Amino acid sequence: MKIWFLALCFFSSGLGTRADELGVTNLWALKLPDYGSVSSPALAPDGTIYQGTFHGWLLAVTPDGAVQWRFKAGREIKSSPAVAADGTVYFGDRDWNFYALTPAGKLKWKFATGAWVDASPALAADGTVYVGSWDKNFYALDPAGQLKWKFATAGVVDSSPAIGADGTIYFSSHDHNLYALAPDGQLKWKFTTGAEITASPTLATNGIIYISSTDGNLFALNPDGSEAWRLHTGGYTSSSPVLDETGNLYLASASEQCSVSPAGKLRWHFGTGAPTDITGAVTASGQVLITTAWARAGEFKLNSEYLCQFPSGYDPSAAPNLSPAGTIYWTDGQRLFAYEHVTNNAAAAKSSWPLWRANPQHTGRVKVR
Repeated sequence: MKIWFLALCFFSSGLGTRADELGVTNLWALKLPDYGSVSSPALAPDGTIYQGTFHGWLLAVTPDGAVQWRFKAGREIKSSPAVAADGTVYFGDRDWNFYALTPAGKLKWKFATGAWVDASPALAADGTVYVGSWDKNFYALDPAGQLKWKFATAGVVDSSPAIGADGTIYFSSHDHNLYALAPDGQLKWKFTTGAEITASPTLATNGIIYISSTDGNLFALNPDGSEAWRLHTGGYTSSSPVLDETGNLYLASASEQCSVSPAGKLRWHFGTGAPTDITGAVTASGQVLITTAWARAGEFKLNSEYLCQFPSGYDPSAAPNLSPAGTIYWTDGQRLFAYEHVTNNAAAAKSSWPLWRANPQHTGRVKVR
């Protein structure tokens, strides 16, 4: 088994945070039923943490690290769960089904697709649930699990969707396209990149859509689908950018992490020494959290300021999450961790997209100010 010993790292986004101001402690570490999870933990408003595992378990964990219940799906869970306003938990599974569970862990319904469901869902304000499948279709389901419509693409859909302020749904496909659909499933526009897209879109409050492609570029698109700019970030990436409070982007590309201005200019970058394509998180105090399997530590360049690191026993491959109080939740595939800032509690940045899937509940819906 390959062992990675460096996993969660913190960097300043340029707001002057010093290492001796950080002060972080490990609250608890929960051993998962199996290993290899790439599912990111989702947080319910009551503090419950939902974590998927590679062998098909969906766990509900209390804020103090105790397992409240476990639900066994048919196969591997690569999808990150999402939590609706009524507490329903949604996630996809490699048994070709999409699941809805009650907050007590009981099956509400499951919806069958034609292949794996690795994508994470997006939850609209009206209760509609959007998710893609390896069967090349994108689905809209009502809260009772009934099909409203589906949209066919020419490639696998393992990109997780994003919902704009006006209800437009954005998602990507291995057919090289980013799609924009109206809430009724009609195509508004599509934008073609030079290779398959496995990353998920990131939405800014001004309507700009950011998407990374495996052609090595980060694209900024206007609300009408026209290209605002592109930046070659250095290689293959499935990372989705996160945004700080001034609109700066942070993302992974190949074996580098970088920050990009809203105008598409590189602010800083540094090499991680190992492949890195995991979405991070950015806090209100300007710290950037990065989950990565590093070969070695302590390297950073330009304006990034290295702060601290935490050991991991396996291969961290999931995005971290932040509670409203600033508790950090993340998994290395074998364990679920909770970290706390002792002297500088830092919740997610007050931006439209500070975290993977936009918010702690993973709704994939842009925050409307």
